[in-house]
Amino acid sequence: MTDLPARLLDVIQHDILPLTRKGVARGDKVFGAAILRKSDLSLVLAGTNAETENPLWHGEVHTLKQFYELPDTPPTDDLIFLSTHEPCTMCMSAITWAGFDNYAYFFSHEDSRDGFGIPHDLKIMKELYGLDAGEYRRDNAFFKASAIRPMLNSSPKLTAQADRISAAYADLSDAYQKTKSGNSIPLN
Repeated sequence: MTDLPARLLDVIQHDILPLTRKGVARGDKVFGAAILRKSDLSLVLAGTNAETENPLWHGEVHTLKQFYELPDTPPTDDLIFLSTHEPCTMCMSAITWAGFDNYAYFFSHEDSRDGFGIPHDLKIMKELYGLDAGEYRRDNAFFKASAIRPMLNSSPKLTAQADRISAAYADLSDAYQKTKSGNSIPLN
């Protein structure tokens, strides 16, 4: 599907990012997610992190919670799960238990650690499973995980949009890092 990378970037920029700005202003982390239909790439739902409300409301899990509160949820086999950041082990499990056979992500675990000052995903994977640098199987019996950047195929237009998204998230990360000491998130 050639429109997929462009659509994923558009959803991050226009649907998830505005929600994440509000979340960071509340003291939440910068992680967000969305659910799209495979058939036409239409948006079902976008969400963001709400850890100051509940430490389990990571962007992906909170989006799944909201998805299952919709009056009529489409079958997950027909959907694409989009995450701004590569999901942590809890979120990967939640996506799997919800029945999604896929997810796409913009920032990697290494980006979360190195660029966002949030190293917990990689530390947890190392401590629980002995995995270095998040070396889990991204294509397995449950799901196929896809990084978005390689999908851009050196398109100048998409690369420029990805760079704008990265810059916006860097600004949000700076804002979060400046205020995180006052929040109640256990692993901030």
